Amino acid sequence: MGSPIEAERPAGTFARDILSRLLIDLSWASSRLEGNTYTRLDTERLIQFGEAAAGKDATETQMILNHKQAIELLVQDEDATVGVNEHTLLNLHAVLSDGLMADPEASGRLRRRMVEIRGSVYIPTGVPQLIEECFASLIAKARAIVDPFECAFFLLVHIPYLQPFEDVNKRVSRLAANIPLIKANLSPLSFIDVPEKLYIASVLSVYETMRLELMAEVFIWAYERSCQKYVVVRDSVIEPDLFRLRYRSALSEVVRRVIESRMSVDDEAIATLARDKVADADLKRFVTLAVTEIARLHEGNIARHKLRLSDFRAWRTARPRI
Repeated sequence: MGSPIEAERPAGTFARDILSRLLIDLSWASSRLEGNTYTRLDTERLIQFGEAAAGKDATETQMILNHKQAIELLVQDEDATVGVNEHTLLNLHAVLSDGLMADPEASGRLRRRMVEIRGSVYIPTGVPQLIEECFASLIAKARAIVDPFECAFFLLVHIPYLQPFEDVNKRVSRLAANIPLIKANLSPLSFIDVPEKLYIASVLSVYETMRLELMAEVFIWAYERSCQKYVVVRDSVIEPDLFRLRYRSALSEVVRRVIESRMSVDDEAIATLARDKVADADLKRFVTLAVTEIARLHEGNIARHKLRLSDFRAWRTARPRI
């Protein structure tokens, strides 16, 4: 369901294609599950234009912006260090908790003290050494899981259950769950439309009874909703023509020469103009591309080749053979 219908592509390609939509959806939905009152439209304005919503607490604005930065960290993995590893999870927490921790020194660090969970009698371990050992074990087990959906669900369950950080654990788990999905080039999980009460109930079910059924239902339902949105978005993105992109400057130069010189269009003339700009092996394909491009010229698209309207009209009046 979450797989793009296309040939195999590099890891993270799908997520990068839909990044602008994912930034808004996941930032809004994940923050809403923490009680944030920003609307989706407020979130879109903040992310796209930097406009904070009127009447909102600065903490809510900071939470949205932290999500945006954290999602970019996962998707725009320029140095290929993002993965299910200690470095990624600690930095994910540092970004998500920036400016929101009572103790700023705790941001990006494992917990060193006891914590209590509001609304629950569950008390996670407060022994620093045990937290470190369990955190290392959690990462090792997650990395050993081959199936990306199982790995995503494992992280979604076990990060909040361990509570490795003083706060912001559920936010880390929701974004960390996307790591194996992104790496497998699957549709990401945005938690769009997940009811806050249902999500909290599923987390409490894990805390209080160690039962996973409700969390599994939420996970599956949320993923189905995400797929309905993002596969449609991905299918509407047209894959760029890499050949055209490689010879973009040469194509525009050849088109300009033809129009400005009032040339008739034939394969040999185009080949002569392009011979010193295009590799021999690509010349025939380039000629076909150039002829097609010239045939598609009209007054509404000549600017992309930096053509003047007067030159185009004069060429068209000459009625060259195409």
